[in-house]
Amino acid sequence: MEKILELISKEVSAAFEAAGFDAELGKVTLSNRPDLCEYQCNGAMAGAKKYGKAPFMIADAVAEKLQGSEIFSSVESVKPGFLNLKVSEDFVRGYIVKMLHEHHFGIKTPLHAPNFMIDYGGPNVAKPLHVGHLRSAVIGESIKRILKYAGYKVTGDIHLGDWGLQMGLIITELKHRQPDLPYFDKNHTGQYPKEAPFTIGELEEIYPAASAKSKEDEAFKAEAMEATKLLQDGDKGYRALWHHIMNVSVNDLKKNYKNLNVDFDLWRGESDVHEVIPGMVDYMKQHGYAHESQGALVVDVAEETDTKEIPPCMILKSDGASLYNTTDLATIQQRMEEFKPEGLIYVVDKRQELYFTQVFRCARKTKLVLPETELHFVGFGTMNGKDGKPFKTREGGVMRLEKLIAEIDEQMYNRIKEGNQDIDDTEAKDTAHKVALAAIKYGDLSNQPSKDYIFDIDKFTSFEGDTGPYILYTMVRIKSILSKYENEGGNVKEALLRNAESADEKNLMLLLTRFTDAVESAARDLMPNRVCAYIYELSNALNSFYHSTKILTEPDEEKKSGYIALLNVTLKVLETGIDLLGFSAPDRM
Repeated sequence: MEKILELISKEVSAAFEAAGFDAELGKVTLSNRPDLCEYQCNGAMAGAKKYGKAPFMIADAVAEKLQGSEIFSSVESVKPGFLNLKVSEDFVRGYIVKMLHEHHFGIKTPLHAPNFMIDYGGPNVAKPLHVGHLRSAVIGESIKRILKYAGYKVTGDIHLGDWGLQMGLIITELKHRQPDLPYFDKNHTGQYPKEAPFTIGELEEIYPAASAKSKEDEAFKAEAMEATKLLQDGDKGYRALWHHIMNVSVNDLKKNYKNLNVDFDLWRGESDVHEVIPGMVDYMKQHGYAHESQGALVVDVAEETDTKEIPPCMILKSDGASLYNTTDLATIQQRMEEFKPEGLIYVVDKRQELYFTQVFRCARKTKLVLPETELHFVGFGTMNGKDGKPFKTREGGVMRLEKLIAEIDEQMYNRIKEGNQDIDDTEAKDTAHKVALAAIKYGDLSNQPSKDYIFDIDKFTSFEGDTGPYILYTMVRIKSILSKYENEGGNVKEALLRNAESADEKNLMLLLTRFTDAVESAARDLMPNRVCAYIYELSNALNSFYHSTKILTEPDEEKKSGYIALLNVTLKVLETGIDLLGFSAPDRM
């Protein structure tokens, strides 16, 4: 479906041509003076020199050709040569009706669905999720949803940290605590126990204890490194224990991500490419891509146009051990072979930009990806507390994500119970969680991903201003009106959209026509904040219309039906918008 701006520009371009000027001068933009007009065209200013005419003469000639156009209710030529345009109410209504009959409101989807993979989340197993994991999960989930809505085929992969030294540390600490476990008996035969020898709570205590011990005890660290090597070399007991660590930890991770309304298509990790690495390293050596430097194996990735030094990408350390680079490159190779994506997107901390520059360049140079494969780094900023420093608990520690969500859930629950004495506990808790998620996710996503932001719980949970709860409150307001209309005998589905009769009504309708622009822009630049900005503007327009219009008390039934239809369309667009951001609305608040 053509954009409303495209249709308007086409009409104005035809008028330029009819008046004897270049059609390309007819490009129309949103007005930067909405108090004067809705759209504007500055083509006459650009054409003055080419045609040797004063801009206002060109504008006058074009305006004359536009008289009688069904698209415009007003065309005004303004000195020194601008065209101020207002679209007709009938045209806007017709456009929205057409949107409603199109797939996804008429968004332009590619004929061939581009196949993309998105790498986000990236937690380490055996460690609890903390607030530092929030941004990757929330931004990645939203980008995945936006791209799918825009017609892409998208596969999301969590890419777990499940194969490094932390595994050796856990195994060694367990061996010290419970040396009689069969996993440490080299003479053990038969099956290993099906039940894990620890709970998630115990596992989350074991890792930090082992990590702290390794920093003070060199012998313990050496033992952990040896355990890591034995695990990776296939020790049966260690592999069996590793499977327990994975099962217990991943089940807990799934529960926590579900609570955040984040879902992954793949739950793969570094361990999944362990067998890929040797062949990839041999390939890089044989083709002359990798060479030795101070004992390590590296690939040079610097380019002549670099304005700063880009160090070589290290493939193996001098002791032959692999690194994160090795694992990430092997993962790229595996993804290309198995899924054949046209693009890979990584949602990670922006401080890793240099690292991913090296990895992406190495992947291109070594032909692990095709020349046309898109490689995107979506680097996000830091989530800070009100003091401007990385967000911490009151005691100064790193806050668990589970605890943060629970705290905001409780805050919202208390507020909802205060305002709705008749609400039952189950509904109150469900509503509280939906509002809490909206507060957290919108608070994050409304910022440009690369920017640091202040995580201000008081601000984010406010029912006023640019917040998730304000968006939900607007939607609940619409739901309430639609429900009352039906209770009074009306039928929302049969309500018919009418031409706008007030400025607030028309402004709301014009904003509805711009929904797909916002989504396409967010998909193109991988910026969910543009969807946030759009639904906030739409919510403001809806509330202005609500305050200036008697909706349910309107005596003219046709008018009332038109208002109800407009509210229903707005609700559908807002529901789609918040779904793209990864949260949903309750029925009341």
